Amino acid sequence: MRLERIKPISYFKANAAEVMLDLADTREPMVITQNGEAKAVIQDIASYQEVQETLALLKILALGERDIREGKYRPFREVIAEMKQRTDAHDG
Repeated sequence: MRLERIKPISYFKANAAEVMLDLADTREPMVITQNGEAKAVIQDIASYQEVQETLALLKILALGERDIREGKYRPFREVIAEMKQRTDAHDG
């Protein structure tokens, strides 16, 4: 994190509107400090949503890997055959 992206809470309070514009323009998070310690990270909403989507995908991957380790899977051909049978029965 670049030093100019670390600001004390007093700066944030005095320049909140400017900070919001900066976040939207740069799409880089900012660290807010209090008494010299990092206390919060703020970021624009688009970046936040991207991070949340990425985390959701990573969680899905982790769950899938766990299922494979635990033997909770079926061969692809078997699943496709079952789907075809259901479709044929529905159309039939």
